[in-house]
Amino acid sequence: MLIQSCISSMPTKWIANFNSYGSTFNIVALIVVIITIPAATNRADQGLPKFTPSSVVWGNFYEGTNFPQGVSLLMSFVAVIWTMSGYDAPFHLSEECSNANIASPRAIVLTSGVGGLFGWFLQLVVAYTVVDIDLALESDLGQPYAAYLLQVLPQKITMAILALTIICAFSMGQGCMVAASRVTFAYSRDECFGPLSNITKRVNRHTRTPVNAVWFNTIIGIIMDLLIFGGPLAAGALFSIGAVAAFVAFAIPIAIRVFFVGDRFRPGPWNLGRYSAPIGTLACAFVALMVPILMLPSVTGSDLE
Repeated sequence: MLIQSCISSMPTKWIANFNSYGSTFNIVALIVVIITIPAATNRADQGLPKFTPSSVVWGNFYEGTNFPQGVSLLMSFVAVIWTMSGYDAPFHLSEECSNANIASPRAIVLTSGVGGLFGWFLQLVVAYTVVDIDLALESDLGQPYAAYLLQVLPQKITMAILALTIICAFSMGQGCMVAASRVTFAYSRDECFGPLSNITKRVNRHTRTPVNAVWFNTIIGIIMDLLIFGGPLAAGALFSIGAVAAFVAFAIPIAIRVFFVGDRFRPGPWNLGRYSAPIGTLACAFVALMVPILMLPSVTGSDLE
């Protein structure tokens, strides 16, 4: 996190270069992983078919919670919400973009589209190759993805894929740090942090970036990292709260545009046209459905602690 904060404190052009290289590496690494897992799987050496039959992949439902299947399915969206949340970064950085009214929405569409497409392919690869979901989740490694890879791949290939994953995670974290610092900077200009806003809204005269906002977020992030000592429940609660907060934050401007502004809204050059209101209504309805679902624990009744 400290290294990511140093990168996020650099001039905008330098940050853009880091993010460009990181994004390219992420896409290339993801394609490599999607191809490598089915090509190198050792399921056959374990006496299993090379791939799980489609009837099992599409016909079986994994009971990951104590709730009914429909609720369990909706609860699984928390991972998708986190994975797909990167599309908000372009509008946090729009003030530092040229031609932002075109570049930002285009980046949002490409980010969500490419991420959703390749994420779907990766999920299919996992579904067709995983050996035992329970063993992966309950592994002593504490990392279900690493445990899954060890189930289906030789150790050396697993280590190579995990190395790629670590690099990708660092790049993703650096991008999140940039976006978060720009949100803090924007809020600070509106005096949302009270007296502290006078510090966090300053722009460094050397880098011309909000360095104070970057390190303010870094301190908060380090404090939140201490929750790992509170066990998996504390960390899980943090992820759920983050997903809910992000969902609500995305929905507020959409709801204002659809239900309060209406025809007075002046669209930019990149817009949904006549589909704007219907899609906005569906988006708000989905958020209203998911917020209480994301609050639910994975267990029920006497199993609750």
